[in-house]
Amino acid sequence: MSEQHTPRSLIVTFYGAYGRAAPGPVPVAELVRLLAPVGVDAPSVRSSVSRLKRRGLLVPARTAAGAAGYALSPDARQLLDDGDRRIYGTGTTVRAAGSRPVRGTQEAPRPDGGWVLAVFSVPEAERNKRHVLRSRLAGLGFGTAAPGVWIAPAHLYEETRHTLERLQLAPYVDLFRGEHLGFAATAEAVARWWDLSSLAKEHEAFLDRHEPVLRSWEARKGAPPDPEEAYRDYLLALDSWRRLPYADPGLPAELLPAGWPGARSAAVFAALDGWLRAAGELFVHPPAA
Repeated sequence: MSEQHTPRSLIVTFYGAYGRAAPGPVPVAELVRLLAPVGVDAPSVRSSVSRLKRRGLLVPARTAAGAAGYALSPDARQLLDDGDRRIYGTGTTVRAAGSRPVRGTQEAPRPDGGWVLAVFSVPEAERNKRHVLRSRLAGLGFGTAAPGVWIAPAHLYEETRHTLERLQLAPYVDLFRGEHLGFAATAEAVARWWDLSSLAKEHEAFLDRHEPVLRSWEARKGAPPDPEEAYRDYLLALDSWRRLPYADPGLPAELLPAGWPGARSAAVFAALDGWLRAAGELFVHPPAA
């Protein structure tokens, strides 16, 4: 298991992909079985579940058969719902046959285009919240326009608003919507607001890891996927991909450098989603004998 694929991250990814649809809590024994194909052993599953419980993302519950299990907390469901909009998108973007659309970084601007600005001021006595606020805005995909002034595409407004409300950070922030009117060209300004070089490297790293996996599946020429293998490859790809739509906020193509790898990485994930997600479901829920 690579450094990127931590046990906690893979458990969250599993719940996002498959666990939410479970009719009740997922038994601990099932979590152990389902994390084994991606290299997570039983002690790591149990310790990671305990940490997620302490963070309020998982809640202990009994299954209908009385087994110990874990369900998502309401906050965790909200986070995953927000994640769906980021990871799978709602716009007209790259789509693999049979898959859901995926919002790539080359997505055309939405009808409510423009920018959302977050301007914040935190009293020195509460400076710890300043760090939390910066971290959350960065995690939502905001760039830095000036000290205390953060910027993102306007379509992130709703998610930003309820994220700040949920974390009780809204009293420190004013949100504005508007256009960039100069003086530098918007593409030049975007290159200052975001570290596009680092973002491109993240897309390229995803492609290095997962494009060969896609090509290997395509080379099988329609042979039915093995459920466990499909599940493993899909969970690892999703665990890698789901970070990218947060680091990269979906900037319009005309504002990005030539040869930007975001659309290609989105297309690879979309294709893997189309090839593997449903097949992996057969490993999660094997057909009755």
